[in-house]
Amino acid sequence: MKLNYNDKKSRVAAKIVILAMLFCGMSSEVSAQQVTISNNLLYDAWLTPNLRVGVRLAPHWSAGLTAGYNPWPSDENKSRKWKHLLVSPSVRYWTDSVNVRHFFGVNLIYSHYNVADVKFPFGLYKSVRDERRQGDLGALGVFYGYSWPIARHWNIEALIGAAVGYTKYNRYECGHCGTKIGEDKKWFVMPQAAINIVFNLPGRPKKVVEPVQPIEPVQSVVETEPVKKAEPVEIIVDTVPADPITLLCEEYPVLAPIHEYKPYDRSQVLRRDQRALFVYFPMGKTSIQPEWRDNQRTLDQIVEATKKLLALDDTQLCKIQIVGLASFDGGVKLNEKIAQGRADALKKYIQDRLAVSDDQFDVSYGGEDWADFRDQVAEAIANDSDHAAALQKVIDIIDREPDLARREQQIRKLNGGHTFQYIKEQLLADQRNSGYLRIYFDYNK
Repeated sequence: MKLNYNDKKSRVAAKIVILAMLFCGMSSEVSAQQVTISNNLLYDAWLTPNLRVGVRLAPHWSAGLTAGYNPWPSDENKSRKWKHLLVSPSVRYWTDSVNVRHFFGVNLIYSHYNVADVKFPFGLYKSVRDERRQGDLGALGVFYGYSWPIARHWNIEALIGAAVGYTKYNRYECGHCGTKIGEDKKWFVMPQAAINIVFNLPGRPKKVVEPVQPIEPVQSVVETEPVKKAEPVEIIVDTVPADPITLLCEEYPVLAPIHEYKPYDRSQVLRRDQRALFVYFPMGKTSIQPEWRDNQRTLDQIVEATKKLLALDDTQLCKIQIVGLASFDGGVKLNEKIAQGRADALKKYIQDRLAVSDDQFDVSYGGEDWADFRDQVAEAIANDSDHAAALQKVIDIIDREPDLARREQQIRKLNGGHTFQYIKEQLLADQRNSGYLRIYFDYNK
């Protein structure tokens, strides 16, 4: 890449771009779903080729480097020009998880420019319409953006912000090698905007080469002493590195192969499955509330596990199974609607963040979760002798009364309402959730 600027600073700027390219190359070694490559379409519209490489640092943090270079016009006799080179490192904080929905960020900006006879939009930088300016600028910016998933490895980002900086430049008359009319320096404020098309690099497992152990030559030995009893020999076997999906399942137990999938029915006790994830709701609520109990951590696990599964080449997402549930206190019809609303809310939460189609979901509305409640009561009988007798009566009511409304009324009346008060305080909170969530995959053929 050759710059036509006639000063030493242009060569320094070229070195910066080379370093940016090296950063891009090194970033490709980072594991799956941690590296993104993006292009700013608004910058392209101004005929400036550009590229950004982003790297995931933590569940909510990422860093990136943007580089842009405009060498046009190549004909130095033309007076109108917007030649420049730009490098901008940035750090982003994502409110959900990296590359998902809202993000806020800060960036540093360096540019070497040679601009003349250019009309910028919205009346910006009017002084360069009548003269040529060549110099350097540095700025510190802040921005806000939003990312939408559009395909398995693709996102669209919109970004807006502003930057404050300082520039030092030479002033020339317009035209080829115009007469120098002075030097200047000043502080400035400039807007930032971008519409980025983003590609999430899929990861591939690295080939593991096992070291070859040299074979020692065997020497014949003539025994001159009585043979001693052999000592036990410890055999060490090198383990074969696990494939990526095995490692992912160890990191996220909620993942399982599709042959483990079972359709939901209301007799199932779901709370015993230690690999399931649960999202909790306040009483009577159906909207996702990340700040409630441990929801934020659980939601992050759901999104991260699904995102990493989608990034693997040898497997495919088959089914995200969601069972919406509600506790039995309240009307049966109302609880059916609440359970449905909770399951649908969790499905929407996932689809707002990832490109997962409707046919990849298996959503069931479990209504009042009597199976798990009965299991909770049986567990409480074994662990709480003070309430065991009263709780056994609850088990008896559940087993003999098929009508759900009458079943609830009978439980509420036990011991003048004291048993129900204990149940409400100790057991029902864990039933106000979106229920059972598992993620199933299959191997690509």
